[in-house]
Amino acid sequence: MTGPLLDGPHGARIYRIGDSGEAVAEIIGKLQRLGLLAPGEHYVYDEATAHAVRGFQQQRGLMIDGIVGPQTYRAIDDARWRLGDRLLTYVVSHPLTGDDVVDLQSKLQELGFAVARVDGIFGADTQRAVTEFQRNMGLPADGTCGPSTFKALQRIRPMATGGRPDALRASEAVRAAGPRLSGKTVVIDPGHGGFDYGWEGFGLRESDVAYDLAARIEGRLGATGVRAYLSRGRDQGPDELARAAFANDTDANLCVSLHTDGSMNPEAQGVATYFYGNDLHGASSSVGEQFAGLVQREIVARTDLLNCRTHAKTWDLLRRTKMPAVRLEIGYVTNPHDAARLADPAFRDVVAEAIVVAIQRVYLPPEQDAATGMLRLGQLTV
Repeated sequence: MTGPLLDGPHGARIYRIGDSGEAVAEIIGKLQRLGLLAPGEHYVYDEATAHAVRGFQQQRGLMIDGIVGPQTYRAIDDARWRLGDRLLTYVVSHPLTGDDVVDLQSKLQELGFAVARVDGIFGADTQRAVTEFQRNMGLPADGTCGPSTFKALQRIRPMATGGRPDALRASEAVRAAGPRLSGKTVVIDPGHGGFDYGWEGFGLRESDVAYDLAARIEGRLGATGVRAYLSRGRDQGPDELARAAFANDTDANLCVSLHTDGSMNPEAQGVATYFYGNDLHGASSSVGEQFAGLVQREIVARTDLLNCRTHAKTWDLLRRTKMPAVRLEIGYVTNPHDAARLADPAFRDVVAEAIVVAIQRVYLPPEQDAATGMLRLGQLTV
């Protein structure tokens, strides 16, 4: 059995204990400015640095491993920005990200302006909200947040109370889409791929299990009239940014990312589902959370996998997809019980059906919904 590769996709650099150099010094300096690492001359990635990184990762909803990979590196850089530090504008090819964007989106949302989601990404919807705010304030409506817009934001009291407008809009979009699956678009993302096999154990590779499950789900969705797209080919291994971009380009209704888990402890086992959420900023995908709960409950009801529940994370695929997205960790290939179940084609069929049923239940109104574990493929609204 082996754990996942420590090299990032496509040769992306990863920093861990024992590393040094200019990039490590930059990481340490940013952690010190965030108050997570004691100030002082510090140029080597040591245990204190790893401890600070783990604390940062836990705080930000990232994978907690004490290692600075591409996503943690970007998150550390994002954390340094405060609203007013820089001009904020929409750059189509490379949208600005940062805690200042989170603050901007939160303020606009509190003031009643439509921001699709508080995700720290200055996208087209944030630009539209800024432009509308500027029009209301009699400012030049250019969608760029500069000194005059910052000052206006500080002067105005929040108007939106009694709930989250983004959650209400997301729920209404689901209701308006109707209960039928036919005509909807779903992206299925088999984790890892290419030379990145993910976790391995008991003759199983995470990338292979994920792709096989994805193909089973794709076939079942296709039979219901859903346009189902796989985010990668069998031998491809795009990074999470590319996967999120692919999902966004399809204008999908939902995205499901498939993984198995693994651990150096062979007793670790079970299934968990993740959705976009950041407790630090009080931001989350309301439909994503609902979807995650449905998937988790359906799998637990139909299998003997241990229930490891649902959790909020800020992983790139969850944060950067425009549609509600979930990531499943379906069993541990390093656990003898889970691995034996995952190796069984009949078990994979059960999991595939559970996921398709959960997709249907996202769109069913309460009066048409069924009890968890009871709805079958032949009963889906097509």
